Amino acid sequence: MVHRGKYLTLATDTVRDSDGGQHSREIVIHPGAVAVVALTADGRVLLVRQYRHAASEVLLEIPAGTLDVQADGSIEETLPAAKRELCEETGYRAQTWRLLATFFTAPGFATELMTVYLATDLEQDPDYDGPEPDERLEQVDVAFDDAIARARNGQIRDAKTLIGLYTVESLARAGEVAELPGLRAR
Repeated sequence: MVHRGKYLTLATDTVRDSDGGQHSREIVIHPGAVAVVALTADGRVLLVRQYRHAASEVLLEIPAGTLDVQADGSIEETLPAAKRELCEETGYRAQTWRLLATFFTAPGFATELMTVYLATDLEQDPDYDGPEPDERLEQVDVAFDDAIARARNGQIRDAKTLIGLYTVESLARAGEVAELPGLRAR
């Protein structure tokens, strides 16, 4: 271990390949994360605009967050985390949840496993008073077809958001999710 931070650990591992050679690998150990494509009844997707220091820019993203590490060292389950993050970042709760994808965000150097859900049948939490002060994000609701257009023209560049939006678009065109305005089934 090189460094242990609040939720990231940096490590250098020695790995042995199949022919016996040894190599050093630097890795980032991450507890995992969740993200949510939240769709309103009228076909809008809830996005957040947020400054990302590592990217040095403001990105437009689906709501997301890191899984909590419990006192005993175990990692929080993904669905409860997704429900928490959706409400914390947007003030909405969803009645219907569907697993969309699970993927490694950067398997060349990080252990982070991202789980993306689709949330529908949304209801606004009447007690919501905005995101946590340290979040520094702004909620942006756009028509789903507009979000897809933004993804295609490079205005949305966040990987989890691209995967979530394109997966929902594919499911909608296949008739596996409710019809979204502006999208035609194939």
